[in-house]
Amino acid sequence: MPGRNHLFIPGPTNIPESVRMAMNVPMQDMRAPDFGEFILPLFEDLKKVFKTKDGQVFMFPSSGTGAWEAAVSNTLSPGDKVIVSSFGHFSHLWCDLLERHGLEVVNFDVEWGEGVPLDDYARVLAEDKDHKIKGVFACQNETASGVTSDIAGVRKVLDDCDHPALLYVDGISSIGCIDFRMDEWGVDLAVGGSQKGFMLPTGLGFVGVSQKALAARAQAKLPRTFFDFDDMIKTNATGYFPYTPATTLFHGLKESLRLLLDEGLENVFARHNRIAESVRRAVAAWELDLVARGPEWYSDTVSAIYVPDGFDATEVIGGAYKNYNLSLGTGLARLQGKAFRIGHLGDMNELMIVSAIAGAEMAMRDIGMNIDPGVGVGAATEYLRSSRAANLASDKAA
Repeated sequence: MPGRNHLFIPGPTNIPESVRMAMNVPMQDMRAPDFGEFILPLFEDLKKVFKTKDGQVFMFPSSGTGAWEAAVSNTLSPGDKVIVSSFGHFSHLWCDLLERHGLEVVNFDVEWGEGVPLDDYARVLAEDKDHKIKGVFACQNETASGVTSDIAGVRKVLDDCDHPALLYVDGISSIGCIDFRMDEWGVDLAVGGSQKGFMLPTGLGFVGVSQKALAARAQAKLPRTFFDFDDMIKTNATGYFPYTPATTLFHGLKESLRLLLDEGLENVFARHNRIAESVRRAVAAWELDLVARGPEWYSDTVSAIYVPDGFDATEVIGGAYKNYNLSLGTGLARLQGKAFRIGHLGDMNELMIVSAIAGAEMAMRDIGMNIDPGVGVGAATEYLRSSRAANLASDKAA
């Protein structure tokens, strides 16, 4: 099919042209005398995105799953008690990883469409007078269900109970896209991935680690080799790594960090919110339902959308790809066939998201769904147009 594929899955995301070009470099010596001069500023800029001054950010040549494992294996011991909640495919996988590591896992299985259950966390932590719970896990943005959780609320629960457990946050599809404040929210271990808001190929797993979490590794007994923080700390101090790093991706990361910081993180968050709201306006105009059960759960990086009973969401996804060269996200696990997803994160602007809405609308009509032509596109474009005009008026007034 002529033209380009329109990629609207929630990761990997679209890569800006300047980032792609930045990675078009020859291979280099990762032990050259000047390599550290290239790497050290990347660590400092990553700390700005994670919003931490006191913490340390590690970069592993892995996907986000590797970063999960690094966070867990460096700070916990077999048999440690942890609490976690699963309300989508990826939060469930994190629970599975914890169980495979031999931890005592208290899992709150939440109805898909909602997020971290603060009341349940508060109850269990308040009852834990002996502080047997060593880790509290929270997925900030569940990619499968399009749900965002209140991480500041989790920290408040811990503080209200005066509980010393480490706070672990999966920020893979949120960091660099929606508000995340590692130091302010007292996050001890924050996990990110290069293929989401950092607008890179898959291959870099990020772990932001607080000083409290760094100290915890002295007592941690889970086995670790590839993901050992100690090895990283020794070599990262001068900008090097204990094994061959992903040098090409580092060049892309330098450019993606420049783009994020030049735009300004608050502007990045506002842009994601505005584009996400245009999708939500389209969904309402289609008279369909989001998986997220209310505005308090809405994700600004991905919308999971139910199709009506009697229709198969996989047909929408397949038709969009075959007929319109549009890649939409599939429904995962219990949402398979029931929902499709529109990813709206990373390198994204108004006309890009309108193309996804238009393609999804055509694909749904193709399988017989009762949607008036142009209704979703109209709702989205009117919102985008009017909100831009309002922003311009506000800027002039300021």
